[in-house]
Amino acid sequence: MHLSEVTHPNQLHGLSIHQLKQIARQIREKHLQTVATSGGHLGPGLGVVELTLGLYQTLDLDRDKVIWDVGHQAYPHKIITGRYSRFHTLRQKNGIAGYLKRCESNFDHFGAGHASTSISAALGMALARDMKGDNFKVVAVIGDGAMTGGMALEAINHAGHLPKTNLLVVLNDNEMSISPNVGAIPRYLNKMRLSPPVQFITDNLEEQFKHLPFVGESLSPELARIKEGMKRLAVPKVGAVFEELGFTYMGPVDGHNLEELIATFKEAHQHSGPVLLHVATMKGKGYEIAEKDQVGYHAQSPFNLATGKPIPASSPKPPAYSKVFTHTLVKLAENNPKIVGITAAMATGTGLDKLQAKLPKQYIDVGIAEQHAVTLAAGLACEGMRPLVAIYSTFLQRGYDQIIHDVCIQNLPVFFCLDRAGIVGADGPTHQGMYDISYLRCIPNMVLMAPKDEAELQQMVVTGINYTQGPIAMRYPRGNGYGVPLMEEGWEGLPIGKAEILRSGDDVLILGYGSMVYPAMQAAEILSEHGIEATVINARFAKPIDTELIAPLAKQIGRVVTLEEGCIMGGFGSAVMESLMENDVVVPVKRIGVPDILVDHAEPKESFAELGLTPAQIGDRIRSAFFSKQPSVVS
Repeated sequence: MHLSEVTHPNQLHGLSIHQLKQIARQIREKHLQTVATSGGHLGPGLGVVELTLGLYQTLDLDRDKVIWDVGHQAYPHKIITGRYSRFHTLRQKNGIAGYLKRCESNFDHFGAGHASTSISAALGMALARDMKGDNFKVVAVIGDGAMTGGMALEAINHAGHLPKTNLLVVLNDNEMSISPNVGAIPRYLNKMRLSPPVQFITDNLEEQFKHLPFVGESLSPELARIKEGMKRLAVPKVGAVFEELGFTYMGPVDGHNLEELIATFKEAHQHSGPVLLHVATMKGKGYEIAEKDQVGYHAQSPFNLATGKPIPASSPKPPAYSKVFTHTLVKLAENNPKIVGITAAMATGTGLDKLQAKLPKQYIDVGIAEQHAVTLAAGLACEGMRPLVAIYSTFLQRGYDQIIHDVCIQNLPVFFCLDRAGIVGADGPTHQGMYDISYLRCIPNMVLMAPKDEAELQQMVVTGINYTQGPIAMRYPRGNGYGVPLMEEGWEGLPIGKAEILRSGDDVLILGYGSMVYPAMQAAEILSEHGIEATVINARFAKPIDTELIAPLAKQIGRVVTLEEGCIMGGFGSAVMESLMENDVVVPVKRIGVPDILVDHAEPKESFAELGLTPAQIGDRIRSAFFSKQPSVVS
């Protein structure tokens, strides 16, 4: 059978081990070819090919449900569930999504782009099954890195309290999340459970005692305790922990041995109640380059499959925002031992791996635990340290209560650095950094800022480090800067809440925030060609708004436009409108940003065009809003 013939995973039932190995090889080839061409997650999916095939051999996917944690490890799942012919469109506009989506396939039973959610969702489905009197298997596949997340442990705690609820949790243990795992839990995940010989000894112990004279059945309770005690001596610490929490613990199983996997999955399904099956895999399995560099090949932009090297850009690009951020931070931290950089398992993504390499004592990785990261920073701030929490905008959402309860209410000087703010492209709705302006702006004591370019980012890093009156947050986009000149040192901070005028005109006032300042300037140039002159302001701060500068100009000019790379509802434009109203400046305001929709996966430039956020579209929207009756001066 060729992989292209597989449109339903049940078609794989009954294949020989030899045939399944051929399918596994084809899955890896398709996976590698696709990611090498278009980019995407590489190592996670390569590591679970046999796990996927072995598990699906023991399930009826017309009824049974598999919930994959995060979803980037589910590329093999996608390939064998009817998406082989379209898999080359991975992460492209209108193509196959990089994560699971319920609307994409009936086999995607739960969508997720954030880690640690699968056990909770699977338990909910299992409980619903039992409430309705239905009968199907529910399996959650979760990585060892995701098990460091508090939500996964909360779900384990709950499931273990339900001994009559059948649920299989498959722990995919590759000793990695994106970077090497952190914490006490992963430290023990490679320990062996009770071996078959020891199991045989303990099972036969009771029979041997029963045949002793004068004993018979009279010591059964005591013998049970002795047997359990022997098991506890043999079970590794992590296995004992799961069993104490109410799970039957099995494994670890070789995650690349199909015969062993199939036999063990079949056995696991025979147990009643919650079962945790520990499967040991290798991230990047089958592609030697990825096996040797599991961090670097977690995900890749397009690359040469033979060499593993990225395909070079057609022209040199300016440095990425995250690179400028880290370079500036390291320089500052070298002269200030109180600065501590904190990441939640995203050292390479945020650039904090450079801080770790240069100043390891001023670097902390908490694992996939954003809530803990925020409150840990609050504790550091209580003791006079200067904690800087570098987390993607989309992931900081997971620590929202801690931002309010532990940081803002106590007005602690924690510096939040929100990478990947705005449109992120191919990762899709779960990763778009759309909501941070709205969800942070409403919290008392919080200051919000965003740089117009990489040079201003350097100034804002200094501003955030120096600000000790309370919490402060800086958002910055994914990707490269504009190539503006950078300073190696000697940066100065910015006055809190102060904007700057970049261009003057009498017809319309355009306020750009962060990444939309340059598009605002470009739109102003386009408007000028139509005889419309704009004043353009780099707002710098969404909270506090520079009302002293903006209100008089808004009143004088009489037309206001706000630009932001984030959701309009409750965002920067809303902040400007509120500020004008509070100062009795009643003028028409046109807010331009992301409407109340989910932005799907696509190239960022495609998303900007679809949302009407290119400079030309912004110019047209301003003309339509305020100057539609004015004849164009351009023929």
